[in-house]
Amino acid sequence: MTEKQKMLAGAMYDPMDPELVVARDRARSLFQKINMMSEAKKKERDTLFYELVGSAGSDLWIEPPFYCDYGENIHLGNQVFMNFGCCILDVCEVRIGNNAMLAPNVQIYTATHPLEAKARNSGKEFAKPITIGDNVWIGGNAVICPGVTIGNNVVIGAGAVVTKSFPDDVFIAGNPAKVIRSIDNS
Repeated sequence: MTEKQKMLAGAMYDPMDPELVVARDRARSLFQKINMMSEAKKKERDTLFYELVGSAGSDLWIEPPFYCDYGENIHLGNQVFMNFGCCILDVCEVRIGNNAMLAPNVQIYTATHPLEAKARNSGKEFAKPITIGDNVWIGGNAVICPGVTIGNNVVIGAGAVVTKSFPDDVFIAGNPAKVIRSIDNS
């Protein structure tokens, strides 16, 4: 397996592999250009966002600044909105469904490191994919940790640290996040 294949499979991989360095540099060049563009160039900025991410549906709206590792591992549904300062470490796939709203400074991290010091100090790392369903609202400064799946119609409170998966139709908040209550979406 190549280092990229290992990375996408969630296995330990070398992030300094030349192919991965080039891919990260491509993403950084694109998001840095996007982040410097004025509102007068929103149409051009939007075109670059569609070039940056792996796939996106209609009506994508991302407020800069925006940050990511690769961009190509981010897959977005229709009518996704991300407010200022969102960061997605897309070492593995990040899938966000339709009608998602991310408040300022939402952080989505697929990247992680071994718990054991010797393995962690090796310079290798790994990742776990993240899936976020349809009609999800993520409050400001929330953190979504590696390997999490969020169901449909979920609301995540501001500042939540989401360390495990949650089903459809719940409001979650806290650190670590827990279900506060169910939401009636009938």
